[in-house]
Amino acid sequence: MKISEVLERVAAYHPDLGSDYAGCDGIKAGNPDKECTGIVSALVPTVDVIRKTAELGCNLLFVHEPTSYLTPDFPDWKADFTCHVYEEKRALLEKTGIVVYRDHDHAHAHRPDSIFTGVIRGLGWESFYLKEDHSVPFGYVFQFPKPRTAAALCTEFMDKIGMNGISYIGRPDVEITRLALVGHIYPGAFVPEKLEHGVYDDYPTEIIRAMEEQHIDAIAPGEIVEWNVLSYIRDAASFGENKVCFRIGHFNWEQLGAKYAAEWLRDLTGGQLAVHFVPTGDIWNYQMKGL
Repeated sequence: MKISEVLERVAAYHPDLGSDYAGCDGIKAGNPDKECTGIVSALVPTVDVIRKTAELGCNLLFVHEPTSYLTPDFPDWKADFTCHVYEEKRALLEKTGIVVYRDHDHAHAHRPDSIFTGVIRGLGWESFYLKEDHSVPFGYVFQFPKPRTAAALCTEFMDKIGMNGISYIGRPDVEITRLALVGHIYPGAFVPEKLEHGVYDDYPTEIIRAMEEQHIDAIAPGEIVEWNVLSYIRDAASFGENKVCFRIGHFNWEQLGAKYAAEWLRDLTGGQLAVHFVPTGDIWNYQMKGL
């Protein structure tokens, strides 16, 4: 089976985003017209992931996040300076003959979202997921039958996701019943910023609304800034309220979506090809004070 045939099957599996789609998905490196020797599903095509793909004898690297370090993820370098790290990475891809295919927009276009299907499955939280609760825009609300402490959830996240450590805001003994996985908290995300008739609104404000009105005890966002929701949660904790934010990280929790992708890629190829999930690994190292 050629790599191009694998990608045709992927295209048929995904929602059709239209003939005028011009987003980030597509081939980022390599020639898809050769025989596929195996597939690696990974969240990010890091240098270590590329090396592991070659070691496994695979020549299709199926990823969700960018190959380059430029936000649009062009298939070649477009800044007006030379980036030697990028050049070395391209040379490694050429040497190994690996095709890199990015699958971002199409994965998120599934209903339910393919990436977060993997996240929920990976956490084992299917029975806690409140599918009809849309109180958090671009969020997923969970209700635990028995409260879980912040400390216990930290351990669960580290164990199930494979994290080196975790940062959180709040007290370790806080009991959490309702938790929401939320989208990226940065200016302009998801809900347009507006000030109309003296009323301000944006995505972080909507998260605060849900925590205030829908009794969301804790959130786990992707990307973060610290001056809005996170500052609200810290102040709430200072007043003794059960409010927590877990800094899991964008790549860490979406990695479970890449693990799920290995499952459906295996089904799409009918067992004709070896399909592996290669963890990208936690981007962060942690050093505790005094060590």
